[in-house]
Amino acid sequence: MKTPFGTPTELANGLRLLTGAGVVAPVPPHRLAMFPTALYRYGFTPTTAYVVSRWRHPDRVAIVDDRGTVTFREIHERTDRLARALADRRVGPGSRVAVLCRNHRGPIETMLATAKLGADVVLLNTGLSPAQMKAVAEEQEITTVVADADLADRLEEVPADVQRVWAWTEGSGCWGDDTLEGLISADGSQDLPSKPPIGKTIVLTSGTTGTPKGAERPSISGIGPINAILSRIPLAAREPALVSAPLFHTWGFAAFQIGSLMGSTLVLRRKFDPEDALAAIAHHRCTSMFAVPVMLQRILELDDDVKAKYDVSSLATVTATGSAMPPAKVTEFLDTFGDKLYMLYGSTEVSWASIAKPEELRSEPGTAGRPPAGTMVKILGDDDREVANGETGRIFVGNEMLFTGYTGGRGETEEVDGMLGTGDLGHFDRHGLLFISGRADDMIVSGGENIHAGEVENLLAEMQGVKEAAVVGVDDDEDEQRLAAYLVLESGASVDADAVRDHVKNNLARFASPRDVEFLDELPRNNTGKVLKSELGSSDS
Repeated sequence: MKTPFGTPTELANGLRLLTGAGVVAPVPPHRLAMFPTALYRYGFTPTTAYVVSRWRHPDRVAIVDDRGTVTFREIHERTDRLARALADRRVGPGSRVAVLCRNHRGPIETMLATAKLGADVVLLNTGLSPAQMKAVAEEQEITTVVADADLADRLEEVPADVQRVWAWTEGSGCWGDDTLEGLISADGSQDLPSKPPIGKTIVLTSGTTGTPKGAERPSISGIGPINAILSRIPLAAREPALVSAPLFHTWGFAAFQIGSLMGSTLVLRRKFDPEDALAAIAHHRCTSMFAVPVMLQRILELDDDVKAKYDVSSLATVTATGSAMPPAKVTEFLDTFGDKLYMLYGSTEVSWASIAKPEELRSEPGTAGRPPAGTMVKILGDDDREVANGETGRIFVGNEMLFTGYTGGRGETEEVDGMLGTGDLGHFDRHGLLFISGRADDMIVSGGENIHAGEVENLLAEMQGVKEAAVVGVDDDEDEQRLAAYLVLESGASVDADAVRDHVKNNLARFASPRDVEFLDELPRNNTGKVLKSELGSSDS
């Protein structure tokens, strides 16, 4: 039997976890009655959570950003006014509102306001080029874009009939009617719908060339998703959380969703700075941090005396996802900040697959952990049959937050027995820990041998003096492909190409040794920290 909150078992486990996290707690009867009303109106959405928080703890701070603070009461009232103003601009069910913003109150208020109207939201990556932005706007049939003013150049090629609303402008006190603050101040003339349809949320895949595909996120239909996260990460309700991962990123968006249910105070910064992140944790006594791995690596690069300036003892969990973090850096982070690191493995399409706890990372810093509650992960061979532990195969995931497909019918995903393929290769060890070998399309064939780029990268990253490494295959008529390694060295370090080749030969195999070795000042990355391998391997070394 399935209840609106999931199966009875899911409900029981969820209530146990939510009670342990402090989400379920005594509430005065007159306030408790607001929950079913909000749930009926908006469903299992962050909007419901913010409406409930407005009644449960109205004067608690909901968001801290570069402009100040805003309470749950203010968020509710501001998004009501913004929704009415947007309705006057013909935003409603069937409309698509794009959000092109850095991390601050604006994108959150926009998402809540559009939900109160039943409109769809498209989260735009701030690193897209004007040409990509134009293509996305046309493919997603965007009618309004809410953008930070300093990102206006990204919209130069977007058709003029797409309405622009500026979410962040420098200065204050002079808001025009084309700004979020101006719309909130002016309000609107229309009544909000009593039960709007649940709008779609579209997250763009992190493609680096061409037009990024739009992945439609499923609507949450029960407590299974938060049950999954809390089964592996001990988050606490009504505590400050630093959200450094971009809100347009799957993990940043998830942090917003999780934080809404937990009644968290979300601490946001428009631009990430490693020392500022430590200062924010110390000042606001944040108990959790949501990040992408490269942000944690930048924090580790701070001088020891800088890190020592800030009391971050309040921090209980640091969760990162979006790209691989070198095992040596995982260990360094645990040694520096304690056993607080949780590494989540997933994708835009499958949401999450596994989560590694600190004790698992201590023993196996390269692991992706174990599947959380309600999640199935299988390693399949080329015949779509499950392989034994220790054998490498394709990773497939089943959970209740699998995406519902790419918009516009573009792109395909592998599906087997209701599970989606992540596009990665990996294996389970004999203890049931998951390990990722790398992207299936990153497999390098050299001299008739299959080489996993990730294994070579992790080995090189462990070399003394090496800060980070990337390995790609370069077309070679003689051996199909040859390996090319790109390394960034620690400041003042000296490593030569022969030492790199010998290190791989001595620890992996001769055929895995890179023929080309190049030293760079930094690896090319997108703005969520993923290495842009398409920009490597274009020159002969």
